[in-house]
Amino acid sequence: MAAASLLLGGCSSGSAERDTAYVARDVETLYGEAKRRLDTGNAPLAAALFDEVERQHPYSPWARRAQLMSAFAYYSNRDYNKAIQSAQRFLSIHPGNKDAPYAYYLIALSYYEQISDVTRDQRVTEQARTALREVDRRFPTTEYAADARLKLDLVEDHLAGKEMEIGRYYERAGRWTAAQIRFQNVVENFQTTSHAPEALYRLTETSLALGIPAEAKKYAAVLGTNYPGNKWYEKAYELVQDEAPTLIGG
Repeated sequence: MAAASLLLGGCSSGSAERDTAYVARDVETLYGEAKRRLDTGNAPLAAALFDEVERQHPYSPWARRAQLMSAFAYYSNRDYNKAIQSAQRFLSIHPGNKDAPYAYYLIALSYYEQISDVTRDQRVTEQARTALREVDRRFPTTEYAADARLKLDLVEDHLAGKEMEIGRYYERAGRWTAAQIRFQNVVENFQTTSHAPEALYRLTETSLALGIPAEAKKYAAVLGTNYPGNKWYEKAYELVQDEAPTLIGG
């Protein structure tokens, strides 16, 4: 044990894979050193050591713990793809384990942390939404589900923002029907997000551009009913009044 400690203490700050070559084969020593490395902030080496526990002692109780700890270490190091892979491997081998809720939650977090701005591809945002919903569906009474529901609100708002960005692009290009499809998607599927009022206003705009003022009035009315006093309703009201005054109030 003492020799192993000295050897581990002498590891350089190079690659985690190279450092693991100096680790003793004793499983408790190996796991303990992995935990120590994680606690002291060396997540890359900790992850490699936890992986080594599983590789060297695949049938020990320590291997099961190491799989999940490896996923957490990768997550801590922002190596989200490896975190997801480790957590998924844990679930494939131990689907009914008491720590399964955390494994699902860690997968969701790993996708969630990768959400980029709305100007970029939103595939990972969709993956985050799916994973967060899975946590809520499987473990609705847990703290993980409670946090997943909070994060879902942000994910939904993010996806709605992407739809709005694309819709505004089509609108600027004069592609009114394509723009309407995007705005309608926000109204129908993201109606609780912060983007819904603007989506209704944009539908008012595009309906007028398409020469269907009755539809424009309908969208403006829905906007007024659901978001009275909202700036987008005021803009919609003024727009319909200017473009189709005979429809106002009747």
